[in-house]
Amino acid sequence: MNINQIINEGLLVPELEFKLSRSSGPGGQHVNKTNTKVSLIFNVGNSTVLDDEKKAILNTKLSNKLDNQGNLIIHAQEKRSQIQNKGIAIRKFHDLIRKAFEKKKIRKASKPSKSAIEKRISDKKALSQKKKERKGEW
Repeated sequence: MNINQIINEGLLVPELEFKLSRSSGPGGQHVNKTNTKVSLIFNVGNSTVLDDEKKAILNTKLSNKLDNQGNLIIHAQEKRSQIQNKGIAIRKFHDLIRKAFEKKKIRKASKPSKSAIEKRISDKKALSQKKKERKGEW
């Protein structure tokens, strides 16, 4: 199954674990008494939706974002609302997963044009001629 289909059908969402904690940022005194920060936790190795090939790709591409247990942790605390932060965390997760499965474009090596090659050679010959003329005989 294609990764975009998996994301669009929401098959990964049941495998997500959410932890709530106190947020920093806007909210004044309200922020000190409500748990609005959302930490999304996704264990790549325990996923039943992803096959082994997709798990291997995620483990290599997102290796710097995984902890020792193979958990991908994403935090969201931009908004004052827990529900909005949960939506932001899920969106960040989906974007990260999509980006991990994007194919990198292979760079084609370009060659200089014929006119550029000819100009370079003529410049080299002119410089060589100038140096020969400088030498002179003693």
